[in-house]
Amino acid sequence: MTAARASVRVESRIARPADEIWALVGDPTRQHEWFPGIVGCTVDGDVRTITTGAGLVLPERLLTVDRLQRRLQYRITAPMVREHLGTIDVHDLGDGTSLVVYATDAEPAVVALVIGGAAANALEHVRDLLEGAR
Repeated sequence: MTAARASVRVESRIARPADEIWALVGDPTRQHEWFPGIVGCTVDGDVRTITTGAGLVLPERLLTVDRLQRRLQYRITAPMVREHLGTIDVHDLGDGTSLVVYATDAEPAVVALVIGGAAANALEHVRDLLEGAR
């Protein structure tokens, strides 16, 4: 029996220019600044290592950091995750606002569900950081 896969996608419209949002979410070294629960982040070449508030250390492989398309993709490479792909896209909506999309595909499915829930909170935090607290 194999573990089920899952895909989760969350998005947020933010009243800021896409380049300003990308400067925060597209910088692999800054994830701890906007993703609640992550307290540390280091990058060495294409390997990013995040540390959670609970002390869990997760190695990731950076696959894409495309400044023109404003796309960042990574894989969690920790042994507890069979397969993972995380994607963050920042879309300019042409009116001074942007759509930020965070998608995750993973096996086992619970990994995608946990990351998806956390990503929804993270995008709310990005909106609050960049638009100011509501």
